[in-house]
Amino acid sequence: MTDHDRLFKELLSTFFIEFLELFLPEIAEQIDPTSIRFLQQEYFADLTSGEEKIVDLLVEVQQLGATAAFLIHLEAQSFSEANFARRMFFYFSILHQRYLQRIYPIVIFSFDKPDRQENNRYMVKFGDRTILDFNFEAIQLNRLNWRDYLSQQNPVAAALMAKMRIEINDRPKVKAECLRLLATLRLDPARTRLISGFIDTYLRLNTQEEQVFQSEVGKLETTEQEQIMQITTTWMEQGIEQGIEQGERSLVLRQLTRRVGELPEGVRSQVELFSLYEIEALGEALLDFTNLSDLEQWLIQQT
Repeated sequence: MTDHDRLFKELLSTFFIEFLELFLPEIAEQIDPTSIRFLQQEYFADLTSGEEKIVDLLVEVQQLGATAAFLIHLEAQSFSEANFARRMFFYFSILHQRYLQRIYPIVIFSFDKPDRQENNRYMVKFGDRTILDFNFEAIQLNRLNWRDYLSQQNPVAAALMAKMRIEINDRPKVKAECLRLLATLRLDPARTRLISGFIDTYLRLNTQEEQVFQSEVGKLETTEQEQIMQITTTWMEQGIEQGIEQGERSLVLRQLTRRVGELPEGVRSQVELFSLYEIEALGEALLDFTNLSDLEQWLIQQT
């Protein structure tokens, strides 16, 4: 299964200011880029569902020309969910109580279906009186046209075009255009791999589409063709490395479950984000665990 949460968190945390510049330029213009600080993950007990929820990204930023900072709460939602707007209000109210700062909530809806406009408002009314009118910024990718972002010199555009509204016959062309844009950005190798891996994950082509893709690449300038081929030849190597990492992670999670019992969702999510080095360290440490408290204490020591 595709780990949508991890992919979007990596993209949005690595290119946070670029994300704002692409979709919310008026907010990006108000922020001191040197002030961006990602806060630790927030865990909430959702009393309506009985589940533990995790805020995706919580970022503290300084407003230009002002002494007070404010928070940006960013959620990446990979499926349509009833009462999601209500849950966003719950997040907002708890975060506001904890931090007593202004909060700007943003949601990026990344699912393919349904394509109806998602609700971004939660209201409480009594007759003609509005008691509460909460709303958040909503970016719904499947209602955006990828062609509108072709000229954007922005790494987030190169990645997210792969999740926008695409006709089935345009898939190979969109993949070629995503990679063309990525090649023109001349990012460092690590950031290039992040974007190219994102594109390849969401635009996996069949044999026939692959032939069309190669034809589309052949229409580009020679330099761009060479850069794209350099990017695509690393995918097989990355796939092998990611397969090893995923295998290690699955093994450690199974061993942890046998050792300390069923893992809380928050703990499992934290381990899912571990690097290969951290997974290997946990694999050694778990031999000394006797209960869940041992694991939780070890995780605290790693932060």
